[in-house]
Amino acid sequence: MIQELFKAHTVSYTLPSIIGSVAASIILGLVVAMVYMYRNTYSKNFVTTLAALPVLVQLIIMLVNMNGNLGTGMAVLGAFSLIRFRSVEGNSRDIATIFWAMGVGLAAGMGYIFYAFFFSVIVTIYLLVLNTSSFGNLSSTAERELKITIPEDLDFPGLFDDLLNKYGYEYRYDSVKTTTMGSVYELAYYIKLKDVKNEKHLIDEIRVRNGNMPVVSSKISSKTNEL
Repeated sequence: MIQELFKAHTVSYTLPSIIGSVAASIILGLVVAMVYMYRNTYSKNFVTTLAALPVLVQLIIMLVNMNGNLGTGMAVLGAFSLIRFRSVEGNSRDIATIFWAMGVGLAAGMGYIFYAFFFSVIVTIYLLVLNTSSFGNLSSTAERELKITIPEDLDFPGLFDDLLNKYGYEYRYDSVKTTTMGSVYELAYYIKLKDVKNEKHLIDEIRVRNGNMPVVSSKISSKTNEL
């Protein structure tokens, strides 16, 4: 009985079956968009696209099934490979939601209506649990780029090694450059802090050692090479 629910029920596309599939795609598209909007920053254009994507994918799949031509199916696959969805850089949640919306359209277009609803419920509950729980929250460990300014008469090799070892699991000396007509040096380090709460203490101890000259601690982009 349960297996029958997951079987395609629209082998031949009649008007009622098409209307039912379209209605399912619209409803599930709205569900996908609303789940994406929950505790997330978004633009109207993007969520509108998410809501419409299942219907668009369903239309293409229905056309392929009606045609019954393998060549047409391969052409559609090639067209999908050329589509690029623009979203916030580095936001993997956008990519996962796009795949979800496309999966709903594929299932509805092939006639697996119950399948589309069943797994949309599972994905919705799963994402809501992950978003409301502490899963994936930032830990106390953090990576920082340190830029330390020192006077030209200060011998900098190994000058801050003890402090970086004290407050960090590991660090890497990156570069040194002269500024202000060569009167000062700017040292760059990458450090993985043991506890981000101690970042101020690290900066204060560096300032004592560099004569209270500027110290910049900034977050490292996700694209930066790991230590």
